[in-house]
Amino acid sequence: MKLKGAEIIVKCLLEQKVDCVFGYPGGQIIDTFDALYRLGGDIRQILTAHEQGATHAADGYARATGKTGVVIATSGPGATNLVTGIATAYMDSVPLVAITGNVPVSLLGRDSFQEVDIAGVTMPITKHNYIVKDVRELAPTLREAFRIAASGRPGPVLVDVPKNVQQAETEYTEAEIEKPVHKLREQDMSAAIGIINSAKRPYLYLGGGVISSGAGAEVAALAEKLGAPIASSAMGLGAVPTSHPNYMGLIGMHGHKGVARTLGKSDALIAIGARFSDRVAGNRTGFMKNARIVHIDIDAAEIDKNVASHAHITGDVKTVLNRILPLIKPSSDKNWLAQVRQENDKYPLEDSGYALCPRAILRAVNKLKTPDTVIATDVGQHQMFAAQTINFDKPRTWLSSGGLGTMGYGMGAAIGGAMGSGKPVVLITGDGSFHMNMNELVTASKLGLPITVLIFNNHTLGMVRQWQTLFYGRRYSSTTLQLPTDYVKLAEALGAKGMTLTRNEDIEDVLSKAMSAGTPVVVDCRIVENEMVLPMIPPGKGMEDMIGSLSELEEN
Repeated sequence: MKLKGAEIIVKCLLEQKVDCVFGYPGGQIIDTFDALYRLGGDIRQILTAHEQGATHAADGYARATGKTGVVIATSGPGATNLVTGIATAYMDSVPLVAITGNVPVSLLGRDSFQEVDIAGVTMPITKHNYIVKDVRELAPTLREAFRIAASGRPGPVLVDVPKNVQQAETEYTEAEIEKPVHKLREQDMSAAIGIINSAKRPYLYLGGGVISSGAGAEVAALAEKLGAPIASSAMGLGAVPTSHPNYMGLIGMHGHKGVARTLGKSDALIAIGARFSDRVAGNRTGFMKNARIVHIDIDAAEIDKNVASHAHITGDVKTVLNRILPLIKPSSDKNWLAQVRQENDKYPLEDSGYALCPRAILRAVNKLKTPDTVIATDVGQHQMFAAQTINFDKPRTWLSSGGLGTMGYGMGAAIGGAMGSGKPVVLITGDGSFHMNMNELVTASKLGLPITVLIFNNHTLGMVRQWQTLFYGRRYSSTTLQLPTDYVKLAEALGAKGMTLTRNEDIEDVLSKAMSAGTPVVVDCRIVENEMVLPMIPPGKGMEDMIGSLSELEEN
């Protein structure tokens, strides 16, 4: 049958089983939105307040569901407003397809109204991108975009469609979804298995790739077979339940001190779906210098990029683990795991002595949430407090910008997470981050989503201020916000409920009301500006230099 390009876009979305798109219309994409109206069937169209919020929502939807998120925007500023969200998805390996309109092909390169070379702009932050200048190439390009976004190491793909291509007609034939193929390179499998089987003190380090591949059960089976402790990067939270007896906690700059103290005693580190980022490895030259490293990752470019491995296996984590598990020798030695657990228990996370303690708030969240509750964050102290303190029972219940560290990510991600999961969401944010995209609260209110927003309000940019306190002689340059925002009135003005929390004694009462409301609720959590998120490894230092508590900080 003959269809217009805009209609082909919608048909391809239906082909790919897309059930939700986020976006914002405009002149150069109006034909596609019109086709969505006429032909979109059960595809839900979520109109956000800003294109950046739409991209973060598509990202949050993808993280919460494992499906490819879709965002649609117009040309020029509509397209460029997607850039931060696309970069966020790229850094965290989130499958995303961004579809943008553009001026007709005849007007490209003429500085036309709302024209921008969005393919050129996004080239460094996408797995691939396209500008479709012939309607006959539109369907094959879109299908390839979805395949690339979801295959291998997932990531964002952008498809730019000029207006005349959306309006042109061509023959359209339906096609089956091309499922991603997980390839396995076996060259170094025997070396990796040899190191694992000969290890006396193995340690597992998990990253986001475990969640992307759905390999949590296989990782747990490997840990149990080896008697190995497990540590997770921020991106890997939820891959294995926090309650698992082998799970020790967070690794990295703001990881658990027990993990930092015991990791260095390991003789074999098995990194699974992780990339040894600077926030984990710290001083890379001294990282795990007494251990042999086995690296399992789907992206060959990550092997030996940051930390040299002694053996590696390139392939999908779930596929690799299922292949090697029968070849792993079970360990009967329980002493190593018990020793690590005993050491780990010596270093509980400390509460501050202030009137309202961030960790006390998060422990109440643990008590009140269900295993399916989705936790979203922005970026800053609150993010690290949450990563350290929140208990995760299931994968895909943690939505946070890890690689790019995007302030303003949380509100859009919370919307996408709620839409995708159908479950309640708790957004943990700071007053600085919340102000960046608080306009999306009205989107959540319009949709009636069960999102509880906890604003850790300390009137400052907390994480930057912490660095200024520790490393910059307490020179608080441009970090004192003192914003006059009344969050209760703001929430009510944007269709939500507002509450205020000032004392530890009121935490459970306030949060139980907020989290059971079933609609957006904003809680102004008034913490002090002097809160420190600890433990912390100073920049450029190693695990042995971790500052574990306020008392240690004062000693140093």
